[in-house]
Amino acid sequence: MAYTTNAETLLCEVDDHVATVTLNRPRVLNALNRQVFDDLKTLFAALASDPVVRVILITGAGEKAFAAGADINELTVTNRVTGRALARRGSAIFRQIETCGKPVIALINGFALGGGCELTLACALRIASETAKLGQPEVKLGLIPGYGGTQRLPRLVGQSAALKLLLTGEIIHAQEALRIGLVDEVVPADRLLQRGRELAQAMVAVAPLAVAGCLEAVRKGAERNIDAGLRTEAEIFGRLSATADKAEGTKAFLEKRSPVWTSR
Repeated sequence: MAYTTNAETLLCEVDDHVATVTLNRPRVLNALNRQVFDDLKTLFAALASDPVVRVILITGAGEKAFAAGADINELTVTNRVTGRALARRGSAIFRQIETCGKPVIALINGFALGGGCELTLACALRIASETAKLGQPEVKLGLIPGYGGTQRLPRLVGQSAALKLLLTGEIIHAQEALRIGLVDEVVPADRLLQRGRELAQAMVAVAPLAVAGCLEAVRKGAERNIDAGLRTEAEIFGRLSATADKAEGTKAFLEKRSPVWTSR
C-alpha cells in the first residue's frame, strides 16, 4: 500500500503495518523547506488516523543525508515576525509527529543537521548508520535551533552535552552520538533499513493500545514532575485494564498461545 504524497518531497509505503516515510529531495540533501513541512503535516495526520499503520520509519533519500537542515534560502529573508512564525509552525509539526500516538523511528543515513537533527529528536528512537553525522550548527548562522532543539536535546543527552553541541555548532559522528545518547544504535549503512524494520516488527507484534499507552506515559511523564507522572501512569494502566486486548493478552499468556490483538 502506498500513500498519495507529494513525490517531490516525500515518499510513503506501508507494508506489514509499518509505514516507511522517505524525505525525497536528495539533490539538496533533503533540506526542509515550507513544502516539506506542509507535506509532513498532511502525511502524519493520515498515518496517525490509519489503524493499519502501527509503526512509522522515517529516513532520507540517497546515501548522503537524512536531512541536512532547513532551506537556507528561506532563512535569509526572515525577520522578527516571520522568523518567529516559521519556528512556531515547524515546532508544531514536529510536535504533531512526536505525539502521533505511534512509534516513529528515525533511520539516519548521513547528515542530520539543524532542522534534520531536530526532526530525529521528535522521534521515539534514533538508529544511525556508521556514516551518519549529527549536529545543531545554527549558531554559525547567527541563530538558535527553532524546531525544538534547545528543548529536546537537553532532555535527551543532558544539559552539558547539549550545550556543548548548541554553543559550538559542532557536528559529531555516529559513534560519538551513541556515546552521549543522541542515538540509540549504530549499524552498518547497508543494514540501516533492515534494523529499522526489525525494531518495527517487534513493536507490531505487541498490543497496539499498550504501545500507544507507553508512548503517552513516557512523554507526559517527562513533561511533569514524578508525582504527576505516576498519576498519569496509573490512569493509563487503568484504561488499558478495561480493554479487550488486555483480556486477550492475559488469556493468551495463561493458555500458552500467541495473542490476537484487535486494538479494542
